Amino acid sequence: MPPAPQPPTVWTIKALLDWTADFLAKKGPDPKAARLEAQILLAHVLGCKKIDLMVRYDEQPAEADRTAYRELIKRRVDAWPVAYLVGFREFHLLPFEVTPAVLIPRPETETLVSEAARLLKPLTAPTVLDLGTGSGCIAVSLAKEKAAPRVTAVDVSPDALDVAKRNAEKHAVDDRITFLQGDLFGPVPADATFDLVVSNPPYVTPAELATLAPDVRDHEPRLALDGGPDGLAFYRRIAAEVGPSLKPGGWLLVEIGATQDEAVRAIFADRPELELGKTLRDAGGRPRVACARRR
Repeated sequence: MPPAPQPPTVWTIKALLDWTADFLAKKGPDPKAARLEAQILLAHVLGCKKIDLMVRYDEQPAEADRTAYRELIKRRVDAWPVAYLVGFREFHLLPFEVTPAVLIPRPETETLVSEAARLLKPLTAPTVLDLGTGSGCIAVSLAKEKAAPRVTAVDVSPDALDVAKRNAEKHAVDDRITFLQGDLFGPVPADATFDLVVSNPPYVTPAELATLAPDVRDHEPRLALDGGPDGLAFYRRIAAEVGPSLKPGGWLLVEIGATQDEAVRAIFADRPELELGKTLRDAGGRPRVACARRR
């Protein structure tokens, strides 16, 4: 049996990355992403961009930086999400602060944002309601569109709203977004109507929760994941309550799980005030956004 590899005698940036990528490939929760994660975490510690590491390969980080890096690697091996460790995740070409109070934005949700932006483009002074805003990634991304909509963003979690507000301030759209704390339509004024209602609601079933990767299952907020016994609880509530909040001709867009298209469309079809639209697929070809229009 060949001897175990020995640590390098000089800890250059290249040596740190090589050693850590190998370690995460063996011990980390996502072996396929080991090299990328090693780079993201080291760039975070050194306060530089990931691409800058390549031109600094021969540099020897200070002992304090190596210690901080080791601590992050230990937490990653314990399945802490990389986004929580570095404090941000890029979404729709913008960096968003994330904490354990909010769901980490996923690329799949950009499908909803792109369609929402398309629908808003021809409108004058449009209004948007974002239910379960979390980090504010949908609300902020839409507020930055050329249509410059006025957005109302709702979340039941005050901690999540604090994160969303900071993201709105960071991207200079806090003057376009009103944040409300409460459950779905609960805090929305009864006379308020919107051109567009969007939501990425919880849609994971209890059985699915148990099978999720540990970095999701053990660290992301259960409140943002648990969609009830069949994963459809929030779609039923949104469909039943959305009518008075939509202007005639206004659109409802909701993110769905990859296996939920037929069930969500059936829920929407049962509402006489809603006209079913198409289901949009994400970049991986999976059903991802269900659409309906107010008659």
